[in-house]
Amino acid sequence: MLEVEKLGKTFKLPRRAKAGGKTGGVDPRQEGRSFHALREVSFKVEAGEILGLLGPNGAGKTTLLRTLSTAIAPTRGTARFDGVDIREEPRRVRQRIGFLSGSTGLYGRLTPREMVSYYGRLHGVPAAELPARVDALFAELEMQSYADKRNDDLSTGMKQKVSIARTLVHDPDIIILDEPTSGLDVHAAAGILAMIEGLRRTEKTVLFSTHHMHEVERLCDRVVLIDVGIKVFEGSVAEMREAGGDEALDRAFLGLLGKGQGATLRKGAA
Repeated sequence: MLEVEKLGKTFKLPRRAKAGGKTGGVDPRQEGRSFHALREVSFKVEAGEILGLLGPNGAGKTTLLRTLSTAIAPTRGTARFDGVDIREEPRRVRQRIGFLSGSTGLYGRLTPREMVSYYGRLHGVPAAELPARVDALFAELEMQSYADKRNDDLSTGMKQKVSIARTLVHDPDIIILDEPTSGLDVHAAAGILAMIEGLRRTEKTVLFSTHHMHEVERLCDRVVLIDVGIKVFEGSVAEMREAGGDEALDRAFLGLLGKGQGATLRKGAA
């Protein structure tokens, strides 16, 4: 189970260098100010549950997922994976989770088999078990035909599947996926969605972000919607439709964005 408790992350915008130094693209009116990427976000994901994380671009979704993965530290609040605290025991957290980031970040000269096996060894998968585990993942994700080609020679969809296999090779209890089907064609995306569906049957805890409402309708037991770092909704897909005032999920999503504190802050920042 994942428990997120009043999680917040604040970034300081850099000041300009003295003596004519460059600003790095920072608006001079904003330099030195604090930017609140997350504002006391709280929710839970149970074992065997798939929770969809929704929000417009810049809402804080990736910051939230990176914080949960311990890639960045929270400014306030915390989260626990089956009781293991991300602030107190980040190394134990990393052993328990599988995290798919928004970029593949593959070693181009390695093959998918070499890449996934390497990460399996890093996670301590026993050497006697590792080849069979890699083969099973490649079969599930339909990767056998390019398992021994160099990563540099793979398509975007193939690379994404390598990243997913790397995320799952150590059989993590909690799986965090940042837009797993982004940039993929229909066939590749369908295979990944089927794989995510299968994780529910193994009692995994799954949190994934997406912009695709058909993925939400197909996969999600519940959804969390954040806007300008604030949680503006948490509930089932049916409850999202009701709260957003529309049976069409995309219009319900837009309806929820037009309400409450998130909408007020967005207008104030415009």
